[in-house]
Amino acid sequence: MPIPANHPQRFQLTNEVHARPYANIYVPARASHLAILLTPEEKAEDREALNALCERYLIPPPAADVDHFNGEFGSFQLRWEQHSEFTTYTFYTEGSCTDPFSETALRSVPDAWLESLPGQLIVAAHAGMMCCKYKGKSADERQPVDLDVISPMFEGNTLIGSGVAGGDASAFTDFRIHADGFSRILVIDHNFHSSRQAGRLLHRLFEIEVYRMMALLAFPVARKMLPELNKRDKRLVDITSLMSKNESDNPARCPAALLDELTELATEVENSLSSSHFRLGAAQAYIELVNKRIEDLREVRTPGLQTFREFMDRRLAPAMNTCHSVNLRQKSLSKRIAQAGQLLRTRVDVELERQNQSLLESMDKRAQLQLRLQETVEGLSVAAITYYSVSLVGYLAKAGKAAGLPLKPDLVMGISIPIIAGILIFGVRLIRKKVKVAHAKIDE
Repeated sequence: MPIPANHPQRFQLTNEVHARPYANIYVPARASHLAILLTPEEKAEDREALNALCERYLIPPPAADVDHFNGEFGSFQLRWEQHSEFTTYTFYTEGSCTDPFSETALRSVPDAWLESLPGQLIVAAHAGMMCCKYKGKSADERQPVDLDVISPMFEGNTLIGSGVAGGDASAFTDFRIHADGFSRILVIDHNFHSSRQAGRLLHRLFEIEVYRMMALLAFPVARKMLPELNKRDKRLVDITSLMSKNESDNPARCPAALLDELTELATEVENSLSSSHFRLGAAQAYIELVNKRIEDLREVRTPGLQTFREFMDRRLAPAMNTCHSVNLRQKSLSKRIAQAGQLLRTRVDVELERQNQSLLESMDKRAQLQLRLQETVEGLSVAAITYYSVSLVGYLAKAGKAAGLPLKPDLVMGISIPIIAGILIFGVRLIRKKVKVAHAKIDE
């Protein structure tokens, strides 16, 4: 068709909304989910491990620039996703699911390969998907799920669960790590309409567990920061209280010393903010994802059980509120320190201006004294020069008299005194005037 040329990223952007497709799961099925924290260096090792698994099963590995992969590995299916902080592996097997937590999907995966995975495990979960004997019947014809049958699968722990997908299934968990090191999720299919729906639901349940744990990584950080935050808050109160007192004579409590202490406190707070900003900010993002995934479950209450929403509101929300509170307190403390620093710097500037004013006044007094001294010296200089000049005139008059001129030396000397003194005074004033003009030009 005669249409304009494609934008270079047209196909990439179009396909972005179809990235990370959900797995097709035909119930009954089992799944095992691993979430592994990775450093930037370990991400490359993780991709190498995935490529090694693909090579072992003669499956083309994912391209180097993709961060998700779905593949059929004979006895199991694999879904791999690489995120900014962690990587997830989900293994699926289909078939009988009478005891989903003893014969798990992970048993089909080579042990040696699992041991080669880099990073630190943050989530490990087994899931079983079972068909309800009333599958396909209307909601009115179904019998409630027998919790006494399900509870032993979770070793008698308190169950959390509800109807999900608008009642098409039920999901149960206890949010505990069992003796095998894995948490457990059970899904009962009442009336799934497609294999994609089953895959989508299971993926959301796994994401709730992963994002919950990732959000909780911030809780120890926030709890550790609280004592230091309280100490810094008290230090700021002490500094601001000293600012209101006029103790300039005390070197330890003068404005300059308080400003140094306040600057040190500001540095500590900013360092704390920088080191915790990412973790606390990420916690907020992860908890929003948890809430969104729970909302996507479309829960229907199961009598006698806490829903996923109620459990998170009761158990997770307080920890997240603590993290949020610490983050807000840190930012508020930083702003308060900045405001106190501004006030203290203003006070220091005022003190400096006062000192400068006093210095200028003292310099002005010294200049006046120097002027008076200069005028005195000028007067003495005129007198001395007049004395010596008159003496020279006297010698000249005596010499003229000796030469036969009709001169009286004493009279000549007396007449020369006012003449010489006047000439000298006029000359001194002329020089002073020229100096003032030169200084005025320099000042301009």
